[in-house]
Amino acid sequence: MDFRKTFDKIPEDFDKYRPRYCKELFQELEIICGLNSEKKVLEIGPGTGQATEPILKTGCDYTAIELGENFTSFMKDKFGCYQNFHIVNGDFESYSFNEHTYDLVYSAATIQWIPEEIAFTKTYRMLKPGGYLAMFMTRSDETSANPSLRAEIDKVYDKYFRVKQRYNCKLNYENVVNYGFENMKYKEWKSVRKLNADEYICYISTHCEHITLDEPYKSDFYAGIRKAIVEAGNEIVIIDTIPLYLVQKPL
Repeated sequence: MDFRKTFDKIPEDFDKYRPRYCKELFQELEIICGLNSEKKVLEIGPGTGQATEPILKTGCDYTAIELGENFTSFMKDKFGCYQNFHIVNGDFESYSFNEHTYDLVYSAATIQWIPEEIAFTKTYRMLKPGGYLAMFMTRSDETSANPSLRAEIDKVYDKYFRVKQRYNCKLNYENVVNYGFENMKYKEWKSVRKLNADEYICYISTHCEHITLDEPYKSDFYAGIRKAIVEAGNEIVIIDTIPLYLVQKPL
């Protein structure tokens, strides 16, 4: 199973229920990378554009490469009004990019799907000298603010979460300095979400493993999740951390 295209089955739900990134992150990128109409930017796997519009608004020459056909169509409909918007429906791993072309290549929770050697070697070649690679994502803590509820939710997972394949993509972002990059900067921001049972179910339904969950487990799984949250006051608190890894190709 190629998990990379799992999300492409639900573009509308993915766009509606996935969390966005904080404005401070994009301000950091705009300032450090000097984004303006003279800069060329590539986004790897934008999905439905959770991290797209703030970059487009800098006026840069923006291109995205997106594996999913449905996501690509969704992006065209959503951002086609921007004259600086371009998108390619293709696989980053096999697509042929010109070398020394981009001032910024960035990934919002996508680059971890690509083998390290391909991801870091290829982005290095694509960047101009002095160009930047930015990698960020959302890491969610559902335990600290509601440990008892999380324990009940875990019981539901143990009983009903039976999927054919588990998500096992891992990337050590700090290894990027082993591929010629320098000046690594790390920064993070935190935010809090409070969701009721139905909102939480809509949110987790956009996770790759959950999309593949079939009957006879699926109905019982979501019923169990809903019951646990409702009985805990119909609220779950999620503490999000948004980490940014930013590195530069030497001049």
